[in-house]
Amino acid sequence: SSISCSSLPLSCISCSCPYSCKYGASSNASCTAPPEARCEGARNFTLQFQCSYCYLTDDETHRCSTRDIGCRSVGSPTSKSHWYIANCTTRENTICLGKQVFSKKKECNWTEGYSWKTACILSITLGGFGADRFYLGHWQEGIGKLFSFGGLGVWTLVDVVLVSTGYIGPADGSLYI
Repeated sequence: SSISCSSLPLSCISCSCPYSCKYGASSNASCTAPPEARCEGARNFTLQFQCSYCYLTDDETHRCSTRDIGCRSVGSPTSKSHWYIANCTTRENTICLGKQVFSKKKECNWTEGYSWKTACILSITLGGFGADRFYLGHWQEGIGKLFSFGGLGVWTLVDVVLVSTGYIGPADGSLYI
């Protein structure tokens, strides 16, 4: 009781995808089962797939490394340090155009235990003394706020908005919990 050649996993067969397919549309890949594969039926067959490059497939169809080395979440989300380059591999039964191992730019998402709620409360209640900045690890700005009494209140009000919107985050680059 052998299985059909067209039912073999992709790791056991060789498939060729037409680069002339219409992106996003359904297309057929030409596949071949090697002579050493124990299967029944035609060794040359077609498998249906959605025309897409491997690096553009949905996140569910590939696995990526989660190394967050060099990640920083402080400041603008468009900054270079808010992203990292991950090594990705398509899942076993994914047919796609191009290489199945590729690099992809991923957003950082790690935390060291700083609470957004705590930062907001500190900013509202003790922001004039720089407590919010000290808590988040921005000690230089904390000293500035402390000795200027929160910039005579102006800096404190600005920081309440910046902390509450998440624009200012922990100095170590982690995200809030």
